Amino acid sequence: MSFIQIDNVSFRYRPAAQPVLENLSLSIEKGSYTAILGHNGSGKSTLAKLICGILTPSEGNITVAGLNTAEEETLPKLRETCGMIFQNPDNQLVAGVVEEDVAFAPENLGVPREEIRRRVDEALETVGMTEYANHSTAKLSGGQKQRVAIAGVLAMLPDCILFDEATAMLDPNGRRDIIAAMKKLNREKNITVITITHYMAEAIEADRVIVLDHGKLLMDGSPRDIFSRVEELQAVSLSVPQVTELLHLLDKDGHPFPKGILHAMEAADALEAVLPRQAFPAEAAAPEPSPVPGSANALELRDITVVYGEKTPFRKEALSHLSVSFPRGEVIGIIGHTGSGKSTLATLLNGLRKPTEGTVLLGGEDIWAKPKEMRKIRSRVGLVFQYPEYQLFEETVRADIAFGPRNMALSEEEISRRVQDAAAFCGLSDEELRKSPFELSGGQKRRAAIAGVVAMEPEVLVLDEPAAGLDPKGREEIFGGLMEYRERTGATLLLISHSMEEVARYADRILVLKDGKLYLYGTVREVFGQAEKLFDASLDLPQITKLFLELKKRSLCGGTDVYTVRYGQKLLGRMLTC
Repeated sequence: MSFIQIDNVSFRYRPAAQPVLENLSLSIEKGSYTAILGHNGSGKSTLAKLICGILTPSEGNITVAGLNTAEEETLPKLRETCGMIFQNPDNQLVAGVVEEDVAFAPENLGVPREEIRRRVDEALETVGMTEYANHSTAKLSGGQKQRVAIAGVLAMLPDCILFDEATAMLDPNGRRDIIAAMKKLNREKNITVITITHYMAEAIEADRVIVLDHGKLLMDGSPRDIFSRVEELQAVSLSVPQVTELLHLLDKDGHPFPKGILHAMEAADALEAVLPRQAFPAEAAAPEPSPVPGSANALELRDITVVYGEKTPFRKEALSHLSVSFPRGEVIGIIGHTGSGKSTLATLLNGLRKPTEGTVLLGGEDIWAKPKEMRKIRSRVGLVFQYPEYQLFEETVRADIAFGPRNMALSEEEISRRVQDAAAFCGLSDEELRKSPFELSGGQKRRAAIAGVVAMEPEVLVLDEPAAGLDPKGREEIFGGLMEYRERTGATLLLISHSMEEVARYADRILVLKDGKLYLYGTVREVFGQAEKLFDASLDLPQITKLFLELKKRSLCGGTDVYTVRYGQKLLGRMLTC
């Protein structure tokens, strides 16, 4: 008998509503490692909650280790058997100190004190948070909170762990650590791992991939089998690894390659078999972004220091003597390891936080020179938070989007125009505008939060992980809209992201923070051309760039400044037709 058995399960959040899951049947074996993929709203998170007994099926049955998830008397044992890590760590942190939070579940399970100590230490080491054991959970960054949440579940030693976009807020190094921990728990302790993700680098590490589409099972197979079906996945708003897409495009161009190649080294081997050993022509170097008209700076930071918990045991210097300027009209990618100061920087830019030392200049003027006029600053510098639910509060999505423009004393006609434009820009339907923000999925909440800021038409837009939790199609729509907004208004965009692929594709310049200090700042080519420094800062390169680095090592190309799949396709296509 399978460890998790799902038989003809349907689920509705309201009796008359459309089913989120419909007649779903599948089984998951003990000790397996399964990735679940699907577009936003496909039912992934709902399925995870049903497996853990947080929700009960409207129809059908689910059993986990022989426990019926719909029977109330089985819930205590089910909670001990299945641990779930949510998208937002604030939903599951319960204690004020890190090690106390990690110890919470084992204590409630009656684990002996000495064993709790061992489990807490081991779990914190696994997620790289040992040095924060005695820190306040409230003072951690979003990514650090997620690591603590993961440690809290690991300390339970459940038979099954479900990760619901649990690495979305982690830096690349942290993501690698958690994936390694998943694999270790799965292979060494036979823990069943189920990961829900939009990161294909996570999915390809699984033994099995399940794809949901509108609540129904669409695909089920090995990663190699599933990702061979590139166009089918793209048709349901999903993506594939960059090298998989690259070879698929070359194959369509008439250069045959094996299907289902998932890793950069595999792709390099396949290309080595057919590429001549010659350098790319000089003119093939990746072009720099075109200069944006107007050379004035939109924002400037002068010698900024931010200290949390001054004169307390938890004192932390989040930013240290940071001086940097952001040219008007450009897209600036801001990257850095978890806890490097990215979100702190974001809150400085529109006056939500006052620096301990230093000056923030907007259009050459100190934003704190006239504190009573801070409302004007916040209408000029829009901020979308890391967790969108923190800025949604009205009864309907429409009212939420209208809140900012209404506080700008605009006419009702102008407010209505801005709401409609912002909703269209973010892909929100009229039906979604009528809903409560709290009825929306995580991805829809993010769209609504962005729409509420865009409706104010700020001259600077600061976005903290704007695409986290969105499926590939949703990310394309959001970023396409942001680039259109920039072109139409000349606005400056500051994009905080852990996705090197997003930053490489959309940014004109990249700012790298490390331990609260400016580490690197330059064009995409200048920053991604310093691979070793990025690795030292717990960051990474786009997979396509790693491929071209490997091709250079094998004397198959002379340049490595390739950051997008389409540009890689163009360069390789030129070589393959020589």
